[in-house]
Amino acid sequence: MDSRSHTSVTAALRLCLHALLLGLLALVAVRAVGEGAPHAGAVVALTLVTAGVYGAGALAGRPGPAGAGVRAGAGARTGAEARATSVQPEGRARVLAASIRPGTRVAALWLAALCALWLGLLVLSPDALWVAFPLYFLQLHLLPTRWGVPAVVVTAAAAITSFVVHRQEIAPGAFIGPLLGAAVAIATVLGYDALFRESERRRELIVELVATRAELAEAERTAGTLAERERLAREIHDTLAQGLSSIQLLLRAAERTLPGDAPAAAHVRAAREAAQANLAEARSFVRALTPPDLEHGSLAAALERLGARTTGPDLTVRFAVSGTPVELPTPYEVALLRTAQSALANTVRHARAGRAEITLSFMDTSVALDVVDDGRGFDPSGAPVAERGDGGFGLPAMRSRAATLGGTLSVESAPGQGTALAVTLPLAGPRRSQEHAA
Repeated sequence: MDSRSHTSVTAALRLCLHALLLGLLALVAVRAVGEGAPHAGAVVALTLVTAGVYGAGALAGRPGPAGAGVRAGAGARTGAEARATSVQPEGRARVLAASIRPGTRVAALWLAALCALWLGLLVLSPDALWVAFPLYFLQLHLLPTRWGVPAVVVTAAAAITSFVVHRQEIAPGAFIGPLLGAAVAIATVLGYDALFRESERRRELIVELVATRAELAEAERTAGTLAERERLAREIHDTLAQGLSSIQLLLRAAERTLPGDAPAAAHVRAAREAAQANLAEARSFVRALTPPDLEHGSLAAALERLGARTTGPDLTVRFAVSGTPVELPTPYEVALLRTAQSALANTVRHARAGRAEITLSFMDTSVALDVVDDGRGFDPSGAPVAERGDGGFGLPAMRSRAATLGGTLSVESAPGQGTALAVTLPLAGPRRSQEHAA
């Protein structure tokens, strides 16, 4: 079995085991003396030796400064220094104390000595068979399960044999007692072991959930910040930048219609230059508020980085580009990137998928983004997902974003059949692209 931490529960159980074994040994000695057994002196002597060996092992195996000294020494010294100090008497004592632990060779030797002494008591006194019960728990605790269960069976057989030899009769109680005790010990220890593993699994799950919740909170804060930056950029682009661009065009047209020596020409030229300077300033604000993923590279590179850093339990994300990439207006890039981020966030949080694929397709008159996963899917008509209430982008937000740019968003999904999301934005040639970029 695996070693256990020294909690208050295990400490109490260990004290009960100590009291049970020592009490049964005392009972064997008292009955041998009280009943005037032929080998009473030998029984008492062997009982004292057994109790001494058990007590020495129990004291050596308890947690305390000795074990801490070993761990601290090993952590503060190099391997060569630790080996050098371990040969000193104090070092050997500490190593011995730390070695009587489940699964160690010293523990197995100590248990073998106890069992040998107990077998000697069995030969001298039939009352020693009751000591088999605490031995069952020691064997199951100190030995691996594949060796502990056979050791318990052999111990039960020895107890039964001792009873039959000493009493010279075969009675049902001679078999029921040791076998029932062995069954109870095995069920108790293996049941506790299963409960401990389940408890550890739940503890690890809780730790993972807490860490995931913190990551999600941080991701939502970042998403909120980026969403606000994007909103400001879109507002500046759609209002100030477009208005200044129109003013500049109108002033340019007015400047061309005025004679060169007209008194108003200088003022019109100055107004046009001021509008042009302010338009450049507005465009710089828009660029500064562009999502960081698009600041250093293309949309394809940003989507590839997004797929690489998206993680989930057993989730693999792949990215591919189809067609000949062309330069897209900034609003297009922002919309496609935000849609991919939202779709992958839903995949990680809700789909329990093992694989997801992002495909960016450039066509003659449109650009499309597909996000497909093999998760558990959902019913799009039954769960409109606006709905999430967690501040993230649901399907209506993605659909509205696509519609703002003249595009469409479609979702294909069914329970147990994964999800496929596709957003398509129109491309109407270089002029329209430049207008969107303005």
